Amino acid sequence: MIMDGANADAGKMGEIAQLERRSGLLNRRSFLVGSAVGLGALGLGGCVTSDGMSLAEAEKVYGPVPEEKFPIPAVDVTKVDPKYFRRTVRYETKEAPGTIIVDPSNYYVYRVEDEGSATRYGANVGRDGFLWSGDAYIGRKAEWATWTPPKEMIKRQPEAAKYAGGMPGGLDNPLGARTLYLYQNGAYTLYTIYASSDPETIGSGITSGCVGLLSQDMMHLYSRTPVKTKVVVLPA
Repeated sequence: MIMDGANADAGKMGEIAQLERRSGLLNRRSFLVGSAVGLGALGLGGCVTSDGMSLAEAEKVYGPVPEEKFPIPAVDVTKVDPKYFRRTVRYETKEAPGTIIVDPSNYYVYRVEDEGSATRYGANVGRDGFLWSGDAYIGRKAEWATWTPPKEMIKRQPEAAKYAGGMPGGLDNPLGARTLYLYQNGAYTLYTIYASSDPETIGSGITSGCVGLLSQDMMHLYSRTPVKTKVVVLPA
């Protein structure tokens, strides 16, 4: 289980990832991926992926979202392994429809649907030392949320202190366009499911225990997930 005694406000928005300094600047990728990213571009290997989605379909699903408060650019789908594209799959579970199930071993997030099916999304998950498992629920949700690094993170990485008062929402904000906050027993766990604009991180363990989906996938999940939705994180 993932209970944390830290004050919820102090830990607001979750501890998303290890910071790194690159060219003297802190940017979105610094917060999210640290030194773990280096996967390179993954070609789609032709017009049709192994999951049956054509390149044209993938580009449509992960296309730009210009009507957002901060217009979201298209995903470079060549940087995502096709097996992590959103799709409906057979999924047998005793959990009720609407439940979110995180499978960190395989880098997937499932939303349980009716009749033995689920919507499956590719994800990034916690790196070694930050993995956890257990039951939680969505305690709150936000669009273009302010990100505030927890005190523990600032202590480890003083570079984050400049955002101790909060980093406003936007494309450079680590939480991205949509955020679901995980709670247990009425307390914020410091973990979130958030929107990532870094396609090369999908299918890797790079965060401090949070779970990231591509922005277009996160918006799809967010719109179908009310507060109090159950979340099950499977053992890694």
